[in-house]
Amino acid sequence: MPKGSCLCGSVIYETSGPLEGIDHCHCSMCRRSHGAAFATYGRVAKADYRVLSGADHLKRYDSSDTVARSFCDHCGSSLLFEHAAMPDHNFVPVGTLDDDPGARPEAHIFVGSKADWVEIADDLPQYEGFVPPNPND
Repeated sequence: MPKGSCLCGSVIYETSGPLEGIDHCHCSMCRRSHGAAFATYGRVAKADYRVLSGADHLKRYDSSDTVARSFCDHCGSSLLFEHAAMPDHNFVPVGTLDDDPGARPEAHIFVGSKADWVEIADDLPQYEGFVPPNPND
């Protein structure tokens, strides 16, 4: 079970199910939220995500009509992303994991709004927007 935590260690969580659909997101909201060229998230079933300690430090911010982001109120680390289109899943910032997630990034998404100064230099597929998971996979 991969565990994760915020920068200050106030919030610790674990995932008991598989982390799937790991993508590098280049949308402007993820870039601003993480202060980086892109954010890397993996999808996990809500039933398989559990806060072990520090739940009282989690604060929620609705960054749009469909997206809510949770972060540590002490250090500011991004810890969770929820999307209304996928209400049974959480999106975990892979950089907050303490362990190997057991999966690797599959794609770059929202490259249509990536930072102009970023050059994508790997062979992963690139998509202009979000690519929902294929239910046949």
